Amino acid sequence: MPRINLLPWREEERKKRQRDFGVALGGGVVAAVAVVLLTMFAFNQMISTQESRNQRLENEIAELQKSITEIDGLERQKERLLARMEIIEELQKSRPEIVHLFDEMARQMPEGVYLNGMKQTGSRVEVRGVAQSSTRVSALMRQVDGSDWMGDPEVDRVETTQSGNSRQAEFVVYLKQESPGAVDEELLP
Repeated sequence: MPRINLLPWREEERKKRQRDFGVALGGGVVAAVAVVLLTMFAFNQMISTQESRNQRLENEIAELQKSITEIDGLERQKERLLARMEIIEELQKSRPEIVHLFDEMARQMPEGVYLNGMKQTGSRVEVRGVAQSSTRVSALMRQVDGSDWMGDPEVDRVETTQSGNSRQAEFVVYLKQESPGAVDEELLP
């Protein structure tokens, strides 16, 4: 049988396979690098998108914090204004009370009693004056006790002094200013 040398053909076939393997290996490496790069690009896109969302949320939170601070300031201002309004309302309500106090004082003043001064602290009124006698001071206290606008009279002092050829009693009396309307308002439910 004749001898046929098939070695060069096999050798060429082996080289071709090695070349195909190298090309396939190179193509696989290139494809793997492309997949890695695309994956990295996709993740970087997702991260940058999330970072922009986070930045937007932080900006919105900062704006909301400013709004909350502004609202708190407005609420404090509202409370101060309401407190002022209540004070003004109380002053408006108590405005006629001083007129009633002076009117009632003039009505309840017995003869022979003269006032030198009045001083009011809250609802407590200090009355200083001169009377012809200490019994006139007692009459003043009885009349104040029966008044609608004054009550709880207390004597601080009564001193009898000599003024020329007549004697007089200098006195200091404390009384409480009352408001008949306030009692009616307290009774209402």
